[in-house]
Amino acid sequence: MNTGSDRGANESAAGESTTDEAAQTAHVSKAPAFIKARKSLHLSWQVGVFVVGLAVIAAGVAMLVLPGPGWVAIFAGLAIWATEFAWAHLVLHWTKRKVTEAAQKALDPKVRRRNIILTTVGLVVAGALIGFYLWKYGLVLPWDLKDQ
Repeated sequence: MNTGSDRGANESAAGESTTDEAAQTAHVSKAPAFIKARKSLHLSWQVGVFVVGLAVIAAGVAMLVLPGPGWVAIFAGLAIWATEFAWAHLVLHWTKRKVTEAAQKALDPKVRRRNIILTTVGLVVAGALIGFYLWKYGLVLPWDLKDQ
């Protein structure tokens, strides 16, 4: 019966990637040793990490609609959580893998050509709509209104 305790020896022979091994290893808290030594202090540390990570993620969500690097802040908050929580570490690892796959897919010449064509068609349609609006109604600036 294989319990997984000899995982390192079997994986190198099987040729599996080391990134999958890193994702499945036990998560260890990044708190200093003197904090981990006391249960109440470690729990307080985890609550503090959770609150700080939540604040950074909340700021990132706000920056999705406001000016600022929203996604960067969300991923930074997730990285803060990943220092203490195994579930956040797994989510961060999954996200990194998906972003890398998307970046590789975006570099594919067929996908790039399709994206360029779609962007060009979208800009032409937007330009035509703006041109039609200006031809039909003209450009009236707010300070040139004569009806007030």
